[in-house]
Amino acid sequence: MTKRPFFHKARPKTIKPKPAAHPGLPARRRACDLVEAVLLRRRPLDEALELPTELDALDRALARKIAATTLRRLGTIDRLLAERLAKGLPDGLPRLETVLRIAACQILFLDVPDYAAVDSAVRMVENDRKAKGFAGLANAVLRGLARDREEALASLDPLDDLAPWLRQRWTRAYGAETTAAIAAIVSSEPPLDLTVSSDPEGWADRLGGFVTPTGSVRLKAEGAIPDLAGYADGAWWVQDAAAALPARLLGDIAGLSVADLCAAPGGKTAQLARAGARVTAVDRSPRRLERLVENMTRLKLDVTVRAVDALDLEGPFDAILIDAPCTATGTLRGHPDVMHLKSATDVDGLARLQARLLDRLAVLLKPGGRAVYCTCSLEPEEGEDQIAALLAREPRLALDPIRPDEWPGIAPFVTAAGHLRTLPSHWPDPDPARAGLDGFFAARLVFRGP
Repeated sequence: MTKRPFFHKARPKTIKPKPAAHPGLPARRRACDLVEAVLLRRRPLDEALELPTELDALDRALARKIAATTLRRLGTIDRLLAERLAKGLPDGLPRLETVLRIAACQILFLDVPDYAAVDSAVRMVENDRKAKGFAGLANAVLRGLARDREEALASLDPLDDLAPWLRQRWTRAYGAETTAAIAAIVSSEPPLDLTVSSDPEGWADRLGGFVTPTGSVRLKAEGAIPDLAGYADGAWWVQDAAAALPARLLGDIAGLSVADLCAAPGGKTAQLARAGARVTAVDRSPRRLERLVENMTRLKLDVTVRAVDALDLEGPFDAILIDAPCTATGTLRGHPDVMHLKSATDVDGLARLQARLLDRLAVLLKPGGRAVYCTCSLEPEEGEDQIAALLAREPRLALDPIRPDEWPGIAPFVTAAGHLRTLPSHWPDPDPARAGLDGFFAARLVFRGP
């Protein structure tokens, strides 16, 4: 066995395990595939989840939960495993490493019997012809972790689970205390937020949730979404409470022509259409627009859909919403793969694209028209810095400051500069199912005209 660090970047050919008649194996194999899709093949988790599978709904949900939790708590999992693997792991056996990771995740963070996590892991190692010689090692390490679970949990520090590049950047931008608070909330599974067409209190009662300070309905994330009351009738759509704020900042848009740039999957499009706007939903991806069209059909909303690059769109429009492509670092709680797929170098490239989109406002807006620019990123280069640079180079655009009193519940998010900035650590609560929301930035602009 070669002594080496627990972390590695090798991508050898994965050996598919032999089939075995064990009820816990298929879901856990799927979880391994999902984790490896992200860490080895650099594929977004949502994209990997769309790959065909013969698993039933319960096993698909279990596989997703194991994979997402493993990615969310990977720093802690790897630290605790490394403490029990003094000689490291052999090179060329990525599935062995993945099996240990997902088993440790179940032992530490999920409501799974220890014997089920350990037994399924040992079976997967035994069924891998290259790794089967390490079945005894896997058994010993995982049983030891289960035995020492209380001690291990007492040593947890959510900062261990933040990718180092994010920890450094957020400490610089928000300070150590806020960064620790963000790390604590994104280490837990997110709740399910809904935007309802009407009567949020009634839907909260009916679905067993509660209404957030900004009017979203929040539920504990359990069960299949299409099975919930109101889904088939189009009474609501899934949308994080923070993501529901930018569209509202456009104000009264009834009867106005509004372009929603980078619109898919359509949560903000639905808000604009429900507010009575004549909406043009723009996205460069026809595949993503298919999902938007499906959502609009379910919600019984009529919008114009354009499969075109927003940089090539022709105007003019009364109002524009730019939900710009970004690093999405504000969404780690629901998308923990982001911190494993993105890096600091991605910030600069995406910031350049965002600047190009913002420069299009002077072409696409009618005189007196307004726009809201937003990103689900915590990086200042994709938010505050973008707006400052835009206003410095484009005198025809002016900031229309957001007021703390213009929508219930947004006061804590409005900055001194008149921007909106939500942090995952906002809305603290002892119950993680009630706490936090995605990290978002938004600014409102007005076009003065030629």
